[in-house]
Amino acid sequence: MYKFIENGSVTSVKGFKAAGIFCGIKKRKKDLALIYSDKLCTAAGTFTLNKVKAAPLLVSQSVIKNGNKIKAILINSGNANACTGEQGYNDALDMQSLCAGKLGINKEEVLIASTGVIGQRLPVETLHNGINEIVTKLSEDGGLDAAEAIMTTDTKIKSFALKITLPSGEISIGAICKGSGMIMPNMATMLAFITTDAMIEKNLLQEMLSECVDLSFNKISVDGETSTNDMVLILANGSSEITIRKSSTDYEIFKNALETVCKEMAKAIVSDGEGATKLVTINVKNARSQSDANLIGKSVANSSLVKTAIYGADANWGRILSAAGQSGADFDPSKVSISFDELPVLLPNYDLALDEEKAKEILSKPEFVINIDLGIGEEASTWWTCDLTEDYVKINSDYRT
Repeated sequence: MYKFIENGSVTSVKGFKAAGIFCGIKKRKKDLALIYSDKLCTAAGTFTLNKVKAAPLLVSQSVIKNGNKIKAILINSGNANACTGEQGYNDALDMQSLCAGKLGINKEEVLIASTGVIGQRLPVETLHNGINEIVTKLSEDGGLDAAEAIMTTDTKIKSFALKITLPSGEISIGAICKGSGMIMPNMATMLAFITTDAMIEKNLLQEMLSECVDLSFNKISVDGETSTNDMVLILANGSSEITIRKSSTDYEIFKNALETVCKEMAKAIVSDGEGATKLVTINVKNARSQSDANLIGKSVANSSLVKTAIYGADANWGRILSAAGQSGADFDPSKVSISFDELPVLLPNYDLALDEEKAKEILSKPEFVINIDLGIGEEASTWWTCDLTEDYVKINSDYRT
């Protein structure tokens, strides 16, 4: 029903343009991105649950809450504009207004986002010059430039697009995201921007996005940190003239495609975690409740002891079971079995089935699965994490230099 578009991005979708430039917020790399729709878009978003929220996030959250139609998203990297007080909030409004003015649209039609260092004011004049330039660079080929411009400690561009075949016709979804550190499942844990040419009513769009975020971005962890700037935004411009309604056959196909894109972005963020060398899928099976499955998945994904054992390819299943035990979930440890890929390492009643050599071989791979079978129910949950390495410490000990 859908297939990935090679080198796809937000501009793989009909009616969208984008650009990414270097304007001087960073020292050398691209640091300003703009996504623009020829038509007004229905918009939805999810935002960080951190009580410390950055000024641009507050502005965009208000716009989404008010139900405004949207034409543009402006994003800067290199400066989070967080913990900057009233002046920082005014700078965010200025960023929104100036972009709107240059595009010839209302300021309420512009969403804004920032990422980077916390506690420093935006270099306003630099940003103004960048906005003046970037609106002239918008193009249907600018999606990858925009994806590059939102990166901070990311080591690679994260950009995706799907072509979806529906009974009523063909539509597309495009997406870019950034995230490498301060990644913790508590809403979105990074920045992600999604475009589609489908026509979708706002409440339904918000419902679908929230559900897909819960199954993807809310189930990843790099370091257990929730950022001040996290958001996921989606714009639907209706250029395909195909309407997605919940009662239609198109709905399930579209929602599955949106969930697929969100999961691909989420996994891309974890695999590019700061200093990470391995992407690990955690499958919690046969839990008594969905809540228990999620609690255990989250605890194992966040465990520094588990993550360092993964880095060392150490088949220390005791750390996994201990992390499950401190999660607050209701389960019987004696009924638990654990396997790496298809290799059993722990069976019920604490029966060891560990082949150290084969386990080390699996744990040395760049991608593998940890299966945790609780043996007491029918509920399941999947999470994604990465290893914790010396490079994570190095990256974050001199991040501002």
